[in-house]
Amino acid sequence: MNWIYLILAGMFEMTGVLLINKYNQSRSWRSLTLLITSFGLSFLFLSLAMKILPMGTAYAVWTGIGASGGAILGMIFYNEPRNLMRILCIGLVLGSAVGLKLAS
Repeated sequence: MNWIYLILAGMFEMTGVLLINKYNQSRSWRSLTLLITSFGLSFLFLSLAMKILPMGTAYAVWTGIGASGGAILGMIFYNEPRNLMRILCIGLVLGSAVGLKLAS
């Protein structure tokens, strides 16, 4: 269950990053409310996961999902560059998070 919490935390982190861009475009109360809610849920699920999982592993996986997911969503929704080097670096971030899990 802790890994499910951690994955949910990462997904809400990704959503929060996407909503930062949305908020910068529209500056509405709705966008701000969604942004705050998304990051709030991200922290909530991260704290639930960290009741059992080691802090370093949980944080690395959470930031890995958020950073990689944010970059991927930027490519999908905002036409950010999709070059090979960028995709390889995203793979390295995710691979590092998996490596930390295997090492702990």
